[in-house]
Amino acid sequence: MNFFRRILLIVLFGFNVQIGHAAPLTIEITEGVESAVPVAVVPFASQGAPVNISAVVNADLERSGYFKMMDEQGMPGRPSTVAAVNFKDWQAVGQNYLVIGQVVEAGGGQYNVQFQLLDVYSSGQLLGYRMTSSAADLRRTAHHISDLIFEKLTGKKGVFSGRIAYITTNNQGNKQQSHQLQVADADGFNPQTVASSVEPLMSPSWSPDGKKMAYVSFERKSAAIYVQTLATGERTRVAEFPGINGAPAWSPDGTRLALTLSKDGSPDIYVLNLSTRSLNRLTRSFAIDTEPTWSPDGGNIVFTSDRGGKPQLYIVPSQGGQEKRLTFSGDYNARASFSPDGKSLVMVHGNGNDYRIAVMELATRAINVLTSGRSDESPSFAPNGSMILYASKKGRTGFLSAVSLDGKMQQKLVFNSGEVREPAWAP
Repeated sequence: MNFFRRILLIVLFGFNVQIGHAAPLTIEITEGVESAVPVAVVPFASQGAPVNISAVVNADLERSGYFKMMDEQGMPGRPSTVAAVNFKDWQAVGQNYLVIGQVVEAGGGQYNVQFQLLDVYSSGQLLGYRMTSSAADLRRTAHHISDLIFEKLTGKKGVFSGRIAYITTNNQGNKQQSHQLQVADADGFNPQTVASSVEPLMSPSWSPDGKKMAYVSFERKSAAIYVQTLATGERTRVAEFPGINGAPAWSPDGTRLALTLSKDGSPDIYVLNLSTRSLNRLTRSFAIDTEPTWSPDGGNIVFTSDRGGKPQLYIVPSQGGQEKRLTFSGDYNARASFSPDGKSLVMVHGNGNDYRIAVMELATRAINVLTSGRSDESPSFAPNGSMILYASKKGRTGFLSAVSLDGKMQQKLVFNSGEVREPAWAP
């Protein structure tokens, strides 16, 4: 569902902000890299740690799709030091790399964690770290280890330590629905409800430092844009003009929001200075201009407009200036987002009744369609630029999926219940 249709939703009940737990999600690999590399993560030697770090690392690497993880039952040993590794045994079972480690309680609720990444065929160490973690941060430590291993073996930064935001909708009976803005770790654990309402919530947008969230709420019977600090729950209403207030997008320096307002007539793109609350109007069209997104350098804003008859992408300097059309291929191009390096745009690309996720290289304007669904929407780049998170539907069920930039690796994020939409990967 595009933004303009979503913004017209009206329901009649109250709004309640809370921080709490929500149902977790699980992630399934639906298509992996054909040349997945064999890796064995040996269970870490542990003295009563409350988190199984090696299991978290194994799950992270497996979900990436780049590695074929070895089942624990087939391992020829359980070494936790290099001296205890018989490399020939691991060569015999076809493993390229081996991860070993230890978790030792250090007192005061602290744990010393060490791990080593070993090359089985050269019998050498590729990576080794020792770190201290509190019990509460052990999962985060495990994700950090996964990031280090992933980068060493692929040359790409890992995203296992990151977070994602999304909107969920559940039926409560009596024709009422509950909407939640939620934030979870990248693997679906530790879900937190940032905002909950029987009225629509939409368009979550992370601040560049990952500490705040901008979003649209209908709590006062009309659309308004809020900025909420995640750590404290404190929030501020920053836009509630007559008509549409929607599609907030943070500037790279975190001082401004690009947004869609219809206070002066038709929906146009504005930039709101969060300190002074002054507005700079960028577009003046009789058409619908919406879904702004900033270039990584802050110099330009790409937005969706139907001024040519059908939704297409346009670009305008963020300080104001001449607007130029970017897309000409396909009946529908919308909901753009820049890659972290600014060289590509991910978008919803439509032909007929099919809406799929595609990437356009800005230098050549070539468009590469990555997905095969008929109702894919809301794409968001991972911080390392290698993965794209998006929403999809099967029948009336909404869920989240992820696809690699080359389209070779795909994941499906499965929730226990409800509809899930509008994902956003944290910076």
